[in-house]
Amino acid sequence: MTTTTDLNQPTRESSAAPAGRRLSLPAVLLIIAGGLALTSLVRIITGADGITNVSQMSTALELAVPIGLAGLGGLWAERAGVVNIGLEGMLILGTWFGAWAGYQWGPWTGVVLGIVGGAIGGLLHAIVTVTFNVNHIVSGVAINILALGATRYLAPLAFEGVEGGTAKQSPPVDSLGDFTVPGLSSALSDLNAHGWFLVSDLAGLLGGLVTNVSWLTLIAVALIPATWWILWRTSFGLRLRSCGENPVAAESLGVNVYKYKYLAVIISGGLAGLGGVFLSIVANPFYLEGQTSGRGYIGLAAMIFGNWMPGGLAIGAGLFGYTDSLNLRGGSENVHALLLLGAILLVIGAVWTAIRKKYVQAAVTFVVGVLVFAWYAGTNEVPNQVVSATPYVITLVVLAFSAQRLRAPKAGGLPYRKGQGK
Repeated sequence: MTTTTDLNQPTRESSAAPAGRRLSLPAVLLIIAGGLALTSLVRIITGADGITNVSQMSTALELAVPIGLAGLGGLWAERAGVVNIGLEGMLILGTWFGAWAGYQWGPWTGVVLGIVGGAIGGLLHAIVTVTFNVNHIVSGVAINILALGATRYLAPLAFEGVEGGTAKQSPPVDSLGDFTVPGLSSALSDLNAHGWFLVSDLAGLLGGLVTNVSWLTLIAVALIPATWWILWRTSFGLRLRSCGENPVAAESLGVNVYKYKYLAVIISGGLAGLGGVFLSIVANPFYLEGQTSGRGYIGLAAMIFGNWMPGGLAIGAGLFGYTDSLNLRGGSENVHALLLLGAILLVIGAVWTAIRKKYVQAAVTFVVGVLVFAWYAGTNEVPNQVVSATPYVITLVVLAFSAQRLRAPKAGGLPYRKGQGK
């Protein structure tokens, strides 16, 4: 006896859902609260008040947005079965097109053209991988190289000789504007300044969300639940995800697999392009060669950390954005304080791993935790090189510890030809 699935009806859970037990929302909130409490305890012990102040959290949010948008783009593509290593290149295209259009015709025009620039990169990736079945990794790397080369060629032609522009930098772009919630922002800042356990840290976190927030940040944050609703609560999303799980079965039920893969990868490029726009208009009011600094790859890591789910991706982007912000605000002192937090978390991880009877992993984790604590206790600061490398180290550590819970779409990266199931 066989059964079929109606792909015209959205489902609450489908075969695209991660296998195994998933954490419930209360459990996730409890973990976040526990992490914030530990961070508050470390702040009090070390005296590094900067790790949770309003300005630190505001900077972290700003740095998390392009990472999150790149990761969101990767999620759309990979849910349709196309691995998108080219996110870095699409970010680069977004930065250039956004600044090029923004300084001439206004920042909002720059936003639109930046999205279009990223979408062009996505379209190219779709043509190469979906139509011609080129290896997805090879195509993505080629797009990264092509985008870098193209913008290096175009930048001198477009910006050199223009007032405020050089061969590697665009003229300034007008601001999109930002907002601060009056009353609430100042109240949270005052509460954060008291230095109370947990309460002040929570005030710092919330204060960063309502102080000097760009309008583009609001759009980026809104795209997280919008993506979840479209992909998990609509028939369009169900068809798209079915292409990433079993395209042959999807085709047998009448789904145009090519169309959905193309749409997903073009949307993926557009979202990455929007992340590039954020870098060249909001984070910096100009295009600057090399300003993406590998955020496309970190966005991909955030998507993997989030188990190809929008909510987990948002948490991952926030974590990586926070560690990146340490470079800008009291980096050495704050990173030194976070060594203690890292040691505590490693010991907790070792205990949890031992409870699950994985004794070898538990022993290794415990030893690493002891070494990190020894590093913290034996020094007063960390080298600047360590501060600069912190986001990338955190990326590797987080992926290493979360790898066992990951479940990628089954058909991700696999070649597909129309009618191959017949």
